Amino acid sequence: MALKWSLAVLGITAAFQVVIVVISGSVALLADTIHNFGDALTALPLGAAFILARRPASRRFPYGMHRSEDLAGLVIVALILFSAAVAAYESIRRLIDPSEPTALVAVAIAGAVGFLGNEAVAIFRIRVGREIGSAALVADGKHARVDGLTSLAVLGGAIGVALGAPIADPLVGLAISAVILRIVWDSAKEIGERMLDGIDPVKLAQIENVAAGVEGVNELSDVRARWLGHSIRAEMRIAVNDGLSVSEGHEVAQRVRGALQQEVEFLGDAVLDVRPTRARPAESIPPAVGAQAG
Repeated sequence: MALKWSLAVLGITAAFQVVIVVISGSVALLADTIHNFGDALTALPLGAAFILARRPASRRFPYGMHRSEDLAGLVIVALILFSAAVAAYESIRRLIDPSEPTALVAVAIAGAVGFLGNEAVAIFRIRVGREIGSAALVADGKHARVDGLTSLAVLGGAIGVALGAPIADPLVGLAISAVILRIVWDSAKEIGERMLDGIDPVKLAQIENVAAGVEGVNELSDVRARWLGHSIRAEMRIAVNDGLSVSEGHEVAQRVRGALQQEVEFLGDAVLDVRPTRARPAESIPPAVGAQAG
């Protein structure tokens, strides 16, 4: 729903801007329009990734296809980079071969419309992305928010031209290109971190602390966690009293799993390796790794 709504809003916004670009010849508005079309198209790879992620695990893909969301993120980064290159090229060309844009009022209105459309999409994507734990969707929402600010820059460029500085139009186009490149860097960094199984150390410390606090857990070690799509998979080794039966040890593991799923946001699965150990006084149990961080 979020993707369909975003595609419709940005598509309508960009289509309106195209008309004004043709009328005015504004290269700043052209850069913003290209970017908005690129943003609208990012809904397509994300939509495909969400569909693939719903497929059940198979013999070939025993973990499912949740990582398809990361691949979609790379496609989005490539689309954003392409829009930056096109916008920069057109701006540089206009600097070399100056041409003052016309219909400045229409250009200003188009810039304002671009801001409103992007801000509406940003609010929706970020809210939904945080609700479902999708880094790609949140990054796309933040991207749309910055795009709204670049649309306001188009308005500033139109004002500059109206005040007798026609060079303001291509300069704004170059500024928009630079902002887009910054978005490319930030988005690529976040997506790349997840593809390399990176996770926020604070989140990992929370997982350790929750598991270590469950009654019956004597020791905790080899704690790992990673994102699979927009859910977290945690793995750890827990030591329980060696006097417990197999079923009792299993019950401790179930309590740990239940506590993690209840207290750790976006946790999808927890794989526990239960090992026997001699019981020790509660005060001698070492804190979970990372518990004293910060």
